Amino acid sequence: MAKALDSLIDRLAQRRGVRRWRRAAEAASEIDLAALRRLRGHARRLRRQIDRVIHVADGRLTLPLIGPNAIQKPLGSDWAYRPQPWRGPLERPGAAAVESKTGIGDEVTVFHDCRVSEITLRQIRNTREADLAPFGLRMDVFRFDGSFLSLAIDLPEEAVRGLQRRHLVRLHTIVEMEKPLEIFARLNIRHGPNVEQVVRELPLEAEEVIVDFDLAYTKLNEKRVEKMWLDLIFEGPEMNQVILRDVALSRRPRAEL
Repeated sequence: MAKALDSLIDRLAQRRGVRRWRRAAEAASEIDLAALRRLRGHARRLRRQIDRVIHVADGRLTLPLIGPNAIQKPLGSDWAYRPQPWRGPLERPGAAAVESKTGIGDEVTVFHDCRVSEITLRQIRNTREADLAPFGLRMDVFRFDGSFLSLAIDLPEEAVRGLQRRHLVRLHTIVEMEKPLEIFARLNIRHGPNVEQVVRELPLEAEEVIVDFDLAYTKLNEKRVEKMWLDLIFEGPEMNQVILRDVALSRRPRAEL
């Protein structure tokens, strides 16, 4: 297909097409309305296909590349994962006036208790040289009359397969914000009827943040582990913009002494 598109005959046809539409653009202000209506229909159909090509090309050619993307993980890690909004394009990339329990893709859910939501969320394309994740998630909060705001991130079954109390779970994230605010990360692990929770405050003195959750201090029943998810909790988010350039998790067993 690529060879056909690059053939001499095809290039000549493309040049003729460009000349034809240049002439049509010059004549659009003078032709009769019936002909102009037909021309507009042809132009719109052509534009849809051109926009499709540009959209796919931008996605594939912009760095970092979409697809298998690198994750920073410690030596000895036995699992690593980047959730969907930071890994690939979402079918619905954004939402305004976001209600509580709104899903962002299949793995992230927004929770808040605002009476009137002035929260917007949008997936954005990362383009910085330092970014490993192809996408980021931008959250704009205007007036905020609630008491909590969080993103719940579901993790796949592989996250808990073989999980033990000797594991360390690492969160690696890159955060940008308009003004300082507190962000807490809470790792939740369901085992039977119980849920173990480990909470860490993100040290936001630097853009790139790494925190470890040590499962040795939990009462985890290793034989009954069912599910793991992460909550990112934002304290005092009013009139602020937060961009999560990357969210990635990994786990590794603690070295035996």
